[in-house]
Amino acid sequence: MKDLKKEDIKQEVFDLYDDYAHNKLNRKQFIEKLGIYAVGGLTVSSLLSFMSPNYLDSLLVKPNDPTLDSGYITYKSPKGGGTIKGLLSQPKDHKNKLPGVIVVHENRGLNPYIEDVGRRTAKEGFISLAPDALTPLGGYPGNDDDGRALQKQRNQQEMLEDFIAAFHYLKNHENCDGNVGVVGFCFGGWISNMMAVRLPDLGAAVPYYGRQPEPEDAKKIKAPLLLQYGELDTRVNAGWPAFEQVLTENNIEHTAYIYPEVNHGFHNNTTPRYDKEAAQLSWERTMAFFKKHLK
Repeated sequence: MKDLKKEDIKQEVFDLYDDYAHNKLNRKQFIEKLGIYAVGGLTVSSLLSFMSPNYLDSLLVKPNDPTLDSGYITYKSPKGGGTIKGLLSQPKDHKNKLPGVIVVHENRGLNPYIEDVGRRTAKEGFISLAPDALTPLGGYPGNDDDGRALQKQRNQQEMLEDFIAAFHYLKNHENCDGNVGVVGFCFGGWISNMMAVRLPDLGAAVPYYGRQPEPEDAKKIKAPLLLQYGELDTRVNAGWPAFEQVLTENNIEHTAYIYPEVNHGFHNNTTPRYDKEAAQLSWERTMAFFKKHLK
């Protein structure tokens, strides 16, 4: 059978994967429903393999990149007195203090893709911190299925407090100039929105396809927002009009882009939901936004 390509896959398969990735279907149910689309030479196993993340071949910045200092740190968790592990990355041999960016993972912990995004951010002249909210449960377990199962065991509000603590850790880091923003994806997009609600001194927030805060919370936002959505992501996009109305009525600085014909997760270059053009354009806009508001 020929190698699968994105255009070989029906949109319904991407929608099924979205339900699976967001715990609306378990693995057995996902595989059963995939069987409907295993026709014309396609098999369930080939569809499952195609939709699954490929971390090995997708890193854009290697962990040992010679231009970066990148390694794990821990900081105190506000809940339970424990610690949270995170990947701290910064340009090597920088002479001045740097603006900071918190990088927030999806609903599966600090996987290789998010670590890579942290390093990409550092390559642009920032000090980045990518925390792992799964630290209290042993950390990212090495695969996304188990990562999603673990993250379901944690309370979302407690995880939010852990990312707020990351903000304060980075803001007070000896190599940070005190200007800190946040970028997050999926669950991390919601965290980014909520950090903007909770932190009046947040410098900038870039939620990628993140669930929106309640209107009463949204009114509290002070940070400028850059919101990134995929046109086919109807689940998340349903909350955008009400959020936009609150932002506009309260004169909260915001810019939103809805990238045409792309799915939820379009920035994640490890799965076929990735859209290279939208991912690159959105990242250029993200970096320009941070350079404007944090530098």
